[in-house]
Amino acid sequence: MRKEIIINSAINEVRVAITEDGHLAEYFIELPEKEKLLGNVYYGKVSKVSQGINAAFVDIGYHQDAFLHFSDVEDSQYENLDNDDEDEQDCQQPENPEEQKIKKPADVGNITKEFATFYTKKSGEITINLQENKEILVQVVREAYSHKGMKVSTKIAIPGRYVVLMPFEKSIGVSRKIQSSYERRRLRRLAKKALPEGFGCIIRTASVGKNEKELINDWENLLNTWRDVEKKIEMARKTQTPGLVYQDMLLAASVIRDFFKSDIDRVVVDSQRMLQNIVSYLHLSEPKLVNKVELYKGSTPIFEIMGIEKELARTHKRTLSLAGGGDIVIDRTEALTVIDVNSGRSMETEQELNAIKTNLEAAHEIAKQIRLRDIGGIIVIDFIDMQHESNRNKLFNDMKWEIKRDRAKTIAYPLTQLGLMQITRQRINQNLVEKTSVVCTACNGSGRVASQATLLNSIEKWLQTFREKSNEFKINLLVHPQTAEYLLEGSFSIISRLMIKYFVKINVLQNDSINIDKFRVVSVRKQKDITNEYL
Repeated sequence: MRKEIIINSAINEVRVAITEDGHLAEYFIELPEKEKLLGNVYYGKVSKVSQGINAAFVDIGYHQDAFLHFSDVEDSQYENLDNDDEDEQDCQQPENPEEQKIKKPADVGNITKEFATFYTKKSGEITINLQENKEILVQVVREAYSHKGMKVSTKIAIPGRYVVLMPFEKSIGVSRKIQSSYERRRLRRLAKKALPEGFGCIIRTASVGKNEKELINDWENLLNTWRDVEKKIEMARKTQTPGLVYQDMLLAASVIRDFFKSDIDRVVVDSQRMLQNIVSYLHLSEPKLVNKVELYKGSTPIFEIMGIEKELARTHKRTLSLAGGGDIVIDRTEALTVIDVNSGRSMETEQELNAIKTNLEAAHEIAKQIRLRDIGGIIVIDFIDMQHESNRNKLFNDMKWEIKRDRAKTIAYPLTQLGLMQITRQRINQNLVEKTSVVCTACNGSGRVASQATLLNSIEKWLQTFREKSNEFKINLLVHPQTAEYLLEGSFSIISRLMIKYFVKINVLQNDSINIDKFRVVSVRKQKDITNEYL
């Protein structure tokens, strides 16, 4: 499989596409108004402890407090890494936070004698050192989305190219993707040799085959970074001001750090400045990969000539057509995403054969779309009904195979009796729609607006109240041009009937700035907006 990283740098955004055999596999975007906060470390203060929801809210210097679940307070999610059964992807959060045993908090900030408690079935009642106004060091493990704030953890992890430094841990973990027992032992010995007392780390997959000099250089860089963080923490303590003490790399640099390995065939960049930054970083961390980085000099935009724009256009569509004639419809709510699979036209005459063929095709497309759109949380898929249990099992197994390539923790569950498949996917970032769009001012995010008949009803109710309470007889009605056309249509128009019924002169004025489902009324006598006075 040929894998490439394509980076497009514009004035107001940076876009990164990872392709597999020429097809878009993963997509990342960085916008100036959507600041990347994932991985940042903050010096903060606990503003509120809510034991009813097993969580605290932490002031980190933003308008909205961050959410800290009790299970993310210095927990032992990495305790069993020494048993070689954990993966580097688990750096963000444990698989089952409520079943993790909470350790005694590290000495970060002022330690007090009043504690918060919570309960788990496995460990019983657990006491942790949290109270209001406590100074605390936290790292963002999930971006804010919808009305929910950022989720943070006191488990600090500073990622490098080969290792992830954990300043408050003593354990040394090795990615479970490293299967060689010899290599695991070698890397563990090097880590014990390089790390100062009181520091732990996760050894990443990229460290396989690297010599001692390369690995120790990565550790030293991370330790120097942490020393800088400690200086910023001390400054924040003196001023008692919550704020940023460590900022993770920007998008392009973090993708190069985390994804650019020997299995990537090339990296293509359309910015000379970004090319120089990438090459400088690689000279320090991975000189062998420098010759795989290219500068795109064509006049046609890089994403267009690579065919990426066409695939990106599909990620914004609600309905996606399938090659076999069916389609899938994707609808989002705040709590979950619902996907409907439709058969459409098909060349198959047998219903069961048509259903399994369309469902398998849909499963492939759905797995691709939830990865590209970065859809997190609960996903419910309404597949076409199938009678044979063997077909239902085949669909479930195919979906499990498709989601294996997803870096985010994704779990699929067997089909229910109603033909529904449930999928849960780890939510870390804002999804693509949240990053690249804003709530529609006309429909306020519902996707629909009031019909013209409904709007007419609202106008008539307003006129009725106006006629009862006012002695004016001339008004200007400001509406969207399409609404104006509807009101004035015909020889005996709707607006004419309203004027006769309510005995008032109505002058209809077109205004593009008014939403199609809204109206405004201006008094001719007073020359002011009187809409709200008679609602």
